[in-house]
Amino acid sequence: MSEFLPQGIQNILPDLIQLLYLVAMSFFIIGIKRLGSPATARSGNQMASFGMLLGVIITLFDQQILTFEYIIGGVLLGGLIGAIAAKKVEMTAMPEMVAIFNGFGGGASALVAWGEFSRMDPTLFAGQDLVTIGLSILIGSITFTGSFIAFGKLKGFIGGGQIAFPGQNYFNLLLTFGTLGLVGWFTFDPTNMLAFWLIFGIALLLGVLTVLPIGGADMPVVISLLNSYSGIAASMAGFVINNNLLIISGALVGAAGLILTNIMCKAMNRTLGNVLFGAFGGDGGSGGGGAAVDHDKTVHETTPDDVALQTAYADKVIIVPGYGLAVAQAQHVLKEVADALEEKGVEVKYGIHPVAGRMPGHMNVLLAEADVPYDQLYDMDQINPEFKTTDVVLIIGANDVVNPAAKTESGSPIYGMPIMNVDEAKRTIVFKRSLSPGYAGIDNSLFYEDTNQMFFGDAKKSLQALSHSLDAV
Repeated sequence: MSEFLPQGIQNILPDLIQLLYLVAMSFFIIGIKRLGSPATARSGNQMASFGMLLGVIITLFDQQILTFEYIIGGVLLGGLIGAIAAKKVEMTAMPEMVAIFNGFGGGASALVAWGEFSRMDPTLFAGQDLVTIGLSILIGSITFTGSFIAFGKLKGFIGGGQIAFPGQNYFNLLLTFGTLGLVGWFTFDPTNMLAFWLIFGIALLLGVLTVLPIGGADMPVVISLLNSYSGIAASMAGFVINNNLLIISGALVGAAGLILTNIMCKAMNRTLGNVLFGAFGGDGGSGGGGAAVDHDKTVHETTPDDVALQTAYADKVIIVPGYGLAVAQAQHVLKEVADALEEKGVEVKYGIHPVAGRMPGHMNVLLAEADVPYDQLYDMDQINPEFKTTDVVLIIGANDVVNPAAKTESGSPIYGMPIMNVDEAKRTIVFKRSLSPGYAGIDNSLFYEDTNQMFFGDAKKSLQALSHSLDAV
């Protein structure tokens, strides 16, 4: 394509391409920075997307591997699929879509490495290039199959509990070290295609075996980790094709994913090793299974009129959302309730736990969809000191993240996990279908507290009833 340009531009084209790559990288960095705040997240996402589009256009001039028509066709097809997904995928399915995106990202990186290796004589590659090809295929393939197993667990057609055979952790470690050994063999003898295909095949198997034993409760951490893997695989693919933009953008994604994974682990008071090799959560979020529910204890049930009176005459109400809010698609009705309370002079805030939902930031995105003001959203560390001065806490679809057992029961699987200190408020009201446990598969002692009331039913219908009752107060 560059041969059609004037000679003067052809002479400076390599430097111009690298300069434009730097501009695209700047869009990535600024975009990621703006993702740190709900108020700027939308523009940050748009900036990063523009940076990626700019990178694709620049690559048309830098890497003349495919014809112009194929690349434009891919951009249009991918853009169409993305636009349809953005409009059609429901908020409850957003974690599954993110898992698929991670998988496709890892798979694409593996295919890039495979394509680069296939188009040249293997003996022409330098040793470091062969290493990066092997690692890109290894990490990309693990990400691909691991992400689709995560998708299956989130979707429910793969059991959310641990699916493993005795000694599987050791078997996985053996496969990992064995595959790294194969990368070394492949680097030493790139003409031996057996090593190449063994890396591909074992890596695909390893992705399945790594994610399959992890419980549903740990899916937010797994999604973050796989996101990091997809970035690392992309960075490796950048080294394979000598593309600075891909190297840096992949490193950014990889680093951001690892940081987010660390945040998720801290929010659950767990180590990454414990997540990968000792996961808990046995019901896939169904709230059923054999989890213990103490039927000898009594709960205090409430009604829409009673909740309306308590909240309408409160000074401060904090709302703690969870995955159940997304399942009920009740975010818009919740916004109506909050608006009605504010009209009555009530101070309304939202407390967001880092692992509420099925992926990082799930609740933030859900509430943003309902146009909840960004300045009303508070993370756990910000909101926890305020519960002592709060009249009513509305807990909608959240369970484990408000369970006092994390602070009081040393034998509990969630003991030590930082939670929302809702039990310090004057009154808590839990919107829930039943007393069934959450993802951790354990009973919630908050349900039986004297200061707690249970508002049973579908969250959307319950909030609609509360909204009508508030109109009459």
